[in-house]
Amino acid sequence: MSSLPKRNPRQTATLTLGAIGVVYGDIGTSPLYAFREALGQSAEGGIVQAEILGVLSLALWALILVVTVKYVLFLMRMDNAGEGGVLSLMALARKATHNWPIVTVLGAMGAALFYGDAIITPALSVLSAVEGIKTVPGMGDMMTEGRIVAVSLIILVGLFAIQARGTASVSKLFGPVCVVWFLAIGGVGLLNFMAAPEVLLALNPLYAVSFLLEHGVTGLFVLGAVFLTVTGAEALTADMGHFGRAPIRIGWFSLVMPALALNYLGQAAFALVHMRAAEAAGASFANADWFFLMTPESLRLSMVILATLATIIASQAVITGAYSLTQQGIALGLFPRMIINQTSEHHSGQIYIPVINWLLLAGVALLIVQFRTSSSMAAAYGIAVTGTMVVTTCLAFIVLWKLWAWRPALAALFIAPFLLLDLFFFGANFLRVVEGGWVPLVIAAMIGLVIHIWLKGRAYLAEEAQRDHVTMVELAKVLAARPPQRIPGTAVFLTGDPEVAPVALLHNIKHNKVLHEQNVLVTVHNATSPRVADEERMTVTPIDANFQWVTLRFGYMETPDVPAALFGSGAIRQDKAGASFFIGRHMLSPSHEVGLPFWQDIIFIILQRNASDPTGFFQIPPGRVVELGTRVEI
Repeated sequence: MSSLPKRNPRQTATLTLGAIGVVYGDIGTSPLYAFREALGQSAEGGIVQAEILGVLSLALWALILVVTVKYVLFLMRMDNAGEGGVLSLMALARKATHNWPIVTVLGAMGAALFYGDAIITPALSVLSAVEGIKTVPGMGDMMTEGRIVAVSLIILVGLFAIQARGTASVSKLFGPVCVVWFLAIGGVGLLNFMAAPEVLLALNPLYAVSFLLEHGVTGLFVLGAVFLTVTGAEALTADMGHFGRAPIRIGWFSLVMPALALNYLGQAAFALVHMRAAEAAGASFANADWFFLMTPESLRLSMVILATLATIIASQAVITGAYSLTQQGIALGLFPRMIINQTSEHHSGQIYIPVINWLLLAGVALLIVQFRTSSSMAAAYGIAVTGTMVVTTCLAFIVLWKLWAWRPALAALFIAPFLLLDLFFFGANFLRVVEGGWVPLVIAAMIGLVIHIWLKGRAYLAEEAQRDHVTMVELAKVLAARPPQRIPGTAVFLTGDPEVAPVALLHNIKHNKVLHEQNVLVTVHNATSPRVADEERMTVTPIDANFQWVTLRFGYMETPDVPAALFGSGAIRQDKAGASFFIGRHMLSPSHEVGLPFWQDIIFIILQRNASDPTGFFQIPPGRVVELGTRVEI
């Protein structure tokens, strides 16, 4: 647990406003569909008062236990130098356990499940907001299912298309818009709550417990839908590095939680009033879009527009989260290198990853075209989020035990209630696999397979490099005894193992028969901290008069700039003739006899060939790069 920098009240207020716009976008739009879907699961035999209060009690206590207790009060204390999220937690656990394989597996699972969430969130939230047009008087007949799908796709295509330009300018509006959103949903909820204040009885957890006991399997389906109320809770820790712990907590307790609670109370009260009216008239009572219907007709179109803006902001937050997670995954070795573009000169965290952007858009568009309505898509949502929460809780146990030095029994006793709650929700959502829950599982499985093959292929190449290697000490002795022709300038050789002579160095001596005046072997290490201080960035170790070994360290939230780090401190002399960067490249060919299974060979080779060029990834000027490679069967 690290101490975060203290801020003055004005800075805290500004960061709180920003956190409300970014951190709470996902969970803040849950009232659009969560209560409707949960109550709809219990509507088969007719909805009665006990079911309305039972669903409301489950929703309120999910907010209290999962979001408030687990995330706001507990997991937000488990930061990695101010950064949070599942991969930051994995990095903490790696540091504490000296890189146990199970820690990497858990981190990979959490990352894979997050991408399922990142695809479903924009599709579900925007679609549910646009569907609200059907409740506006005079416009319901105009908005057919096809038109709703078309409008949703136009909005989302536009959102993904502007990502390359950056969102720094429009993101300033996120906070104010979301403040208006939370005030609006809280106000409408309060207005309807006054008509049936007895819904406050749902604060008694016995209503939730009795509902589950009386409804059996149906109660579990309802519980899976109730979990939609807490989707987005992972963002509280994932965005901690941008806003800090205090602003996120202040935003939750002062505005977000009261607004959400009031809205759910209002939806329940509105449903209760209409249930009684239907019973008095002898009519049937059916589930409906309670969120928009409880808004006064004169304000309904405004609420639809505001909801659409809020869901766009929620989608933007998830897209940005996917970029950030990918950057962390690349730095931690889970993914191949990808092109990462900075979209802001002033904020290093604002990045754009083209491959991720267009893959997300393709997934979102496919989901909307396939499911077409938010209700049919809602079943696909919970599994990805609950799976990520289970992973987060398991990593938190490892950090408690190994890093915070709690006794294993005490750590297990403390974590057990959170893990049981997560598993209970995961089991409830797993019942909905056939309805659409298979979607995030398939997405996560595909990404998990990519991570597995990438890690396995890299490990095999590392073993091959060790098998027929020449040690750097041996080579240095040979070159000192029989020096080749020397030429002016500096040669920089990028290598993953400084004890082994780089392949590019061996080829340069073998084929060009020259050695530069200054030769530097550079190894780039990815730290388990988000950022590395300048004084810890570089370590220089002399090998002999001809060679030096330099270790450069970058945090997983930083973009590696090798030339700036190497020559910026002055520790390495920058020759007037300039520096040439030698990069060894493997030319891979699939093989049935050695290495990975043949089908995995094909996937790994595709990943390797499509990985971002190290020249760009390490910010090396292309005109200074010399590539020398070997062919390897894998």
